[in-house]
Amino acid sequence: MSSGSSSRTAKDRLADTNAVFRALAHPSRRHILLVLKFRGGEMTAGEIAERFSCRWPTTTRHLRELEAAGLVDVERRGRERIYHLNKRRLQSVTGEWLDWFGTDAPPKKRRPQTTQKKK
Repeated sequence: MSSGSSSRTAKDRLADTNAVFRALAHPSRRHILLVLKFRGGEMTAGEIAERFSCRWPTTTRHLRELEAAGLVDVERRGRERIYHLNKRRLQSVTGEWLDWFGTDAPPKKRRPQTTQKKK
């Protein structure tokens, strides 16, 4: 593998991380993800819009940002757009980023185990 290929992969991962965190930066988009999760992982665009006090164009922009980041997948069924939560992508990208902080974390203090004598 050449260093150019390795550099490209790192750039791709950085772009993925930036896209996901940009999508997560707005509270309405985080709310949309939570609603999707707790409503079974899929909802129509109309069902999502009904849950929020913002206008339709604003909801559409939020959904497009989530789609661009790969956090939701869209399926067309006739005239409806069904949004599916892409939990695997969310966990993968955020988990990879969080892993950077795990290597230098101080070890957790363990509580001494107490043993109880059996009667």
